[in-house]
Amino acid sequence: MAVDMKRRLARGVAVIAIALGAGQLVQSMSGKAPQPHAAENQPATLPQAIERVAATEVVEKSVPMVALEAPATAKPALSKAAAPVMASVTAPAAEMPAPKPMPAVLAETTPAAPTPMAEITAKPVRADTCPVSLELSNADNALIAVTLVAPCHADERVVLKHAGLTVTAKTTLTGALFTDLPALLHDAQVEVMFKDNTSVAASIAVPELAGMRRFAVQWQQDDAFQLHGFEDGSDFGGPGDVSAATPHQPIVGAPAKGGFLTLLGDTTTDLPMLAQVYTYPKDSQIKTEIVVEAAVTEATCGRELLGQTLQTTAGAVKVSDMSLAMPECDAVGDYLVLKNLVPDMTIASSN
Repeated sequence: MAVDMKRRLARGVAVIAIALGAGQLVQSMSGKAPQPHAAENQPATLPQAIERVAATEVVEKSVPMVALEAPATAKPALSKAAAPVMASVTAPAAEMPAPKPMPAVLAETTPAAPTPMAEITAKPVRADTCPVSLELSNADNALIAVTLVAPCHADERVVLKHAGLTVTAKTTLTGALFTDLPALLHDAQVEVMFKDNTSVAASIAVPELAGMRRFAVQWQQDDAFQLHGFEDGSDFGGPGDVSAATPHQPIVGAPAKGGFLTLLGDTTTDLPMLAQVYTYPKDSQIKTEIVVEAAVTEATCGRELLGQTLQTTAGAVKVSDMSLAMPECDAVGDYLVLKNLVPDMTIASSN
């Protein structure tokens, strides 16, 4: 609880202005607070062992030429009665095998005409041989169940888009994808983009969203943010702290009680695009405070972090850019806290 006490004390120390709109505060929390949990989702890149192999040495060997000259021999005396025997004074020539006669079948067969080029080159894949199917269905708590079947996009990075929310995912070895997205609009449209710049889209109505509100933060790669929903006056680490460490995910098949957090995006893809979405009931007397924090790490220190916030309001989605200058690397372990992102989070009961 020492870290929580430091956070409570530090929240009143430093205020950092950010380009998020009026009333937003940024606090630097000193002390070596624990590193953020699963929210960063930053896989360590391990070096691959490289073995250098010398090129194989090729040695040319000279093969001595075989002498074809016969050894000199003494000429025999010529006989008056017999003609000279030339074979006795010169080396016998190597006998070459007589060429075999061409088989009658080959000799009489006319060579076949060459295969036309169109028959030996690869034919382009037709669109109807690689169908893409995208189906949306309603899941509990205003979630959209996404089912993608794309056989020609197996084991591939894809980008999911919905009402300004943009996250990455990865298809299976058979080109399928099964995931859930929190609906941000009643008439929701989901688009899936592939690496070849083609895409597929589908729409669905989400009536259950009428009783919910949502706030999201999204970023790319190392520009990591963490979202907290403090309910009933809770603070960091308290029982009402809805965060990546304690997302308060509802039981499958049951309605949510209070708020919950959804983590989105696949960190194993190239240039991962990640998001956290906080869902809280619209009709509630629970006092809720939304806070976004950024941990000072080796990957974030001494540079500017960029992100976006998304808020459902009056049947629309408000998207705001977010920029945050991080302290130098001697502050690794600290946190910057952004408050007052939603001006009035006290929701009165409709009764």
